[in-house]
Parts: sequence; structure tokens; C-alpha cells
Amino acid sequence: MSQVILSAAGVALLLDAGGQGLPRVRHFGADVGPVAGSDVLPALASPALPLLPAQGDSWYGRPGLSGARDGEHWPVRWTLDRLDVAATPGAGGTVTIAASDALAGLELVSELAMDPGGLVTMRHTVTNTAASPYRLAGLICALPVPARAGELLDFTGRWALEKVPQRRAFGHGVWTRENRRGRTGHDATGLLVAGTAGFGFRGGEVWAVHAGWSGDHIHYAERLVDGLALLAAGELLEPGEITLAQGESYRTPLVYFTWSGSGLDDASARMHDHLRAARPLPVRPVTLNNWEATYFDHGLDRLLELADKAAAAGVERFVLDDGWFRHRRDDRAGLGDWYVDEQVWPAGLHPLAEHVRKLGMQFGLWFEPEMINPDSDLARAHPDWILGRADRMPPPQRHQQTLDLARPEAYAYLLERLDTLVGEYALDYIKWDHNRDIAEPVHDGVAGVHAQTLAVYRLLDELRRRHPGLEIESCSSGGARVDYGILARTDRVWTSDSNDAVDRQAIQRWTGLLVPPDRLGAHVGAPHDHCTGRSLPLAFRAGTALFGHMGVEWDLTSASEADLEELATWIALHKRLRPVLHAGRVVHADHPDPSALLHGVVLPERAVFGLVQLTSRLEWAPAPLRLPGLDPAALYEVRVAGPVPAGAQMPEWAAAPVRVPGSALAELGLPAPVLRATSVLVIEVEKVEA
Repeated sequence: MSQVILSAAGVALLLDAGGQGLPRVRHFGADVGPVAGSDVLPALASPALPLLPAQGDSWYGRPGLSGARDGEHWPVRWTLDRLDVAATPGAGGTVTIAASDALAGLELVSELAMDPGGLVTMRHTVTNTAASPYRLAGLICALPVPARAGELLDFTGRWALEKVPQRRAFGHGVWTRENRRGRTGHDATGLLVAGTAGFGFRGGEVWAVHAGWSGDHIHYAERLVDGLALLAAGELLEPGEITLAQGESYRTPLVYFTWSGSGLDDASARMHDHLRAARPLPVRPVTLNNWEATYFDHGLDRLLELADKAAAAGVERFVLDDGWFRHRRDDRAGLGDWYVDEQVWPAGLHPLAEHVRKLGMQFGLWFEPEMINPDSDLARAHPDWILGRADRMPPPQRHQQTLDLARPEAYAYLLERLDTLVGEYALDYIKWDHNRDIAEPVHDGVAGVHAQTLAVYRLLDELRRRHPGLEIESCSSGGARVDYGILARTDRVWTSDSNDAVDRQAIQRWTGLLVPPDRLGAHVGAPHDHCTGRSLPLAFRAGTALFGHMGVEWDLTSASEADLEELATWIALHKRLRPVLHAGRVVHADHPDPSALLHGVVLPERAVFGLVQLTSRLEWAPAPLRLPGLDPAALYEVRVAGPVPAGAQMPEWAAAPVRVPGSALAELGLPAPVLRATSVLVIEVEKVEA
């Protein structure tokens, strides 16, 4: 078999296996039809990219594999040993490629898969077959992009302001995003996107790559002067981190590739569909977290009152955040001492947990298992469990260090403590935090991020095996651990520590390229935001949280009765719309007004849209509401779904439901309301019989 095609949902991946070396990738993008098995494929004008690029394949860019053996450089020339294909045209499939280089003493297994939605995953496994050690420096996964992909989009960010987009021309050379923070990072790109000029959410052709790995990682785009260009990603290894003895193997994390011929929304939908299919979730309960309500004040009466207010507003899950364990009266002590503080909680957490459950809510608890305060019983008893060199402590952040989970004793301690507490309190939920970058990690004398990340995965997997109904949230100072490696083991991410709804609109929009709304933690914050100091109306805060996994991060005991009633109205609206919001396809209009956003979630029969007025408009008359993603041949009933924003000037159609063809809604649009800055209008659309 010299030509292989994987195809599904309008996407095709073409491999040319004609030759003794690794197959070359001829094409990744739009489905080109049944050309496999013909004489057409080798004659195509498109240049072919070696599956694992190397100079032996006339590739003079970054090598796909790099390493050394006893200080000697061994260029690799692979011989194809086996090609296994299990594919159905139009339904995706898998390709497994085995190759070897006896002289270099290496074997390779490459696994490619295309799911029914057209998303491609890839990973490589390299094995040392020689007697001398092989020091692996890098192993990446790459797919080609064509010459017309002339722009790049990636993302940066910081604490409380994640996923800030940046665009540039895709010229010759390498554009690299490297992360050495030991966790995914606030500044992690998430998706590295290449596209045709001017691509947006609804238009242009785009290709994107994501490394599903929660430790150090690399994403890059490269274009050579000979016309070849690629997107690549993988784990970023430190010198000496991976040394393979004879018979030992290294396997890359899964790397995800997505394509769309009609903008970012379609490429994102393939990612969402894949994640939802891999990890289906139950109904997402509206969640209250007490952190910004009480911080370290764990007075039982205050927490019971907060729970009462939450339940009355319609909250379905109560999560007790930091401060419940021994010595934890501030953030300087106690991490690692995972025992309920007997002085603060003389009867344990049972009085709170029982009260919460009597109110009909689930009960959850905050942990930061991977961290340790030097001022803790655990650190005093086991200073050697700190991840770093024994003779020099790593630089501190937030008064804490990292616990070396690759050390069996530390792993066993954590598993026992978590398992015991989850069992004792029948926890429904864990908020799993990770509040510092990992600096100078050393495990058994070598760089330790790889071993640490795998140990965290093992711990999560084992805890879930013991407690199958337990849900886990990935929090890392907000959105610093958002990737498909952690999402394979958790049920949602905490998107940002900022609940400022203005900033959250952008953070949620761009994080949402990778993460579907049902896994995107989005809370109604306090009237005066704790991070930015900005004061915003409740309707805007709630209308922003509505489009994610909705929750509350606000001291409801200080709220007025009017505010509590309004919050209850928004929570009830979220519950009513949740079947659409948490199952549909996310869409964004390429709205002409930079002061406004129009986004939505679409199912075949129903859709929900949000018109967001961020700032004041320049033009008096707002642009029409052109609703994307609907069936152009269908007839829809359109109505206002939530509270009308204060001060809004509403068009005639908002007074009563109107029926409009999908084609007209997409092309002509509806007259838009005139909204004040920081307003959200929720619109519901339902397919009706003609």
C-alpha cells in the first residue's frame, strides 16, 4: 500500500508510503476525494513533508527527532518495517507505522488517527535498541500546511488575563512558543493557528495544532525557502531529562491537529466534539465557591448562611476553598498537611457537608496536592520530598515549593490523604489547584518536569478509579493548566482567577477555542471585582457567566434581596438553556463593531445567542444581528430569552417572538438593540414548522 488516505467530515490526510523510508504527508486539509491507489498522488504539485522530518529526507529545518549517544551524533535514516491501516472512507481511521534504523540503534512507532469529526491525533514512540544509552533531546509531531497559510495566530497572557491573542505574518523561519513553567502556563498558546489572509471565526481556511501535555511543551510554525511549511508540537525536554537504556522507550504526548475551510469556529468544533466524545459528562451543576466570599475566614455560622443563600438562589454545588486544613490561616503555611484543622473544625467538616446536602446541593473541597509550604509538618518531617536539589532549595513562589510526586513515598502519602478525605466526606467534587510555576525541578539528579507530570496523571487516574463518581476541576492560579492532557482526567477548568466580566468576555472567548462551554468555569463575581477593582452590573456579570459552566464567586450574605432575586432569575435561565449551552456548537459572528460581540451555541433544533456591548459605540445605529450557524433552509422563531438590559432601546421584534428563515437571519440579520456599555442581551432561537 503506497498511498493512504484518512478522511472524515470534509477533512483528508494523505500519506505517500511509496519508498523505503517513513511515509511523507502529502496533504492535510480539505477532502480531495478518492485519489489513493491511483497514479495521481505522487504527481501532485503539493510538496510532501516527511512524517518525522530529518536531513536524510532532504529536510533542512528543525529535526523531528534529536538526541545523542555517548556524546556522538547519530543522524537517523528510517527503514519502513510495517504499515497498518484501519480506515473507512469518510469515517476516519488509524494508521500505525513501525520503522527502524539498525545503525543508529533506534526503533520508531508512529500512530495517527482521524476521528469521525475530522480531528487528527498523532504520537510517536522511540525505543533504544542499542547497548549504549540514548539521550533524547526532542521528539515532535508535525503536519504540513500549504503556501496559502500566510498568517499565524497564537496566544499569550498572565495571571488574571489569560489567552490574549496575537497575530503575525507567517514568513520564512521558525515562530516558536516554548513553555518551561512546569505547568501549561498562563502564557501558553493552547492552539497555534495558521490560516489564509484575514481568517476569522466564520471565514478563511485555518490549520491548528495543540500539544495535550500539562508540563513543559513546545509549539512552532516553520516555513523553509524550498516551499515546505509545517505546524508542530510536543513535549519540551531539558538536557538529560530523558535517557533511554537498551530496551527503554519514550512516548510523546498526544498532539492534536484540526482544520477548517470556514474559519476558527469549525476548527474549534472539531476539538470540542473530540473532547466531549472522549469524556462525556453529566449535567453540569451550578457551583458556588466560597473563596472570594470568605477567603480564610472559615467561621461555620458564616459558611452555613452562605450555603443557605446559595441554595435559595438555585445553586446546586457548594465548594469549600482554601483554609480548611491544619495550620492554614493564611497562604504561608500548611500546604501538605492534608488533615482537617481540629481547631477551626472541631467536629470536622461534617456539620457543613451535612447542611449543604440537606439543602439539596453537592459538596466539594479545595486541594493543592502538588504543593508544600516549608512551614508545614510535612516539610519538617520530609524535607527530601521537595522537588529540587537536596543541597539548594528552589526559589520560592507564594511561600511554597513543589512536592516531588515521582518519589514513591510522597505519591503514596498524597494518594492516602486524598482517598481518605474523599471517602470520609463522600466528596462530589475536588477543586485541584496548582499555584506556582515549577522552578529548578530536579528528580534523582535530572530535570524533573516529565516525571512530575506523569506522576500527577497517575494520581488523578488512580483517584478517579477509586471514586468513579468524583468530579475534578483543574485550577492553576486560574487558567495556567488548560490542555487536553489534564482535560483527559478532569471535568472542567477554572478559566481565570479574574471574575471581571469585561476581561472574562475575551478570556472565555479565546480559551473556548480549545475548551467547550460545559468545561469552562465561569462564575458571577462580586459587584466590585477583587482582581481589577472594576464595578459592573449584575446583569452583565451573570450574562457573561451564563455561557460557560456557570457558578457564583460572591459573598451572597452581603447581597441585597433584589440582587439575590435577580441572580436567581439568571441561574434559572441558565438551567433552562443548559441543554443547548452545554451540548451545542459554539459560533461567533465576525461582528463589524469592535465595541460589541455576538456569539452563540447552536443545536439543530435550538440556539442561544449573546449580544455583548463591551464599550460605547462610535456609530449611533448598531450593526444588524446576523446570526451564524443556523440552517439556511429552516424557519426559526426568535425571542429575547433573558432580562432586557437596563437602558436598552429595543427593536420591534423584541416585543414578541418573530419567525424568520435561517438564510435571512444569517445574511440580512435582525435590527439590533441599542445597548449601554457592559450589557448582555440573550436571544433564543428555535426551529419551527413552516
